[in-house]
Amino acid sequence: MRIDSLLLKSLEFKRSDGQKVKVTEIPLLKEDDPHFFMASLRLEIFLKTLYCSKRKKNVYSFRDYLKRALKWQDYLAIYQEEELKHNA
Repeated sequence: MRIDSLLLKSLEFKRSDGQKVKVTEIPLLKEDDPHFFMASLRLEIFLKTLYCSKRKKNVYSFRDYLKRALKWQDYLAIYQEEELKHNA
């Protein structure tokens, strides 16, 4: 279960070549969420790839990465916002 469907984090770090990189739209999931392990593993792989990358781009979206890396149903389970019933 998500803590909040709109709660996303970002992360900034310096790559091996010294360039500052920012990763945005990282979902905050509880540890008992069935997608927690998959998302954290994908985040670790993504960060390792960026750390060694030589691209000039300095802002990356984790959401866009997961769109390409996960099955669509898994992606929706992580990022799809729950609709409010009766505007509540």
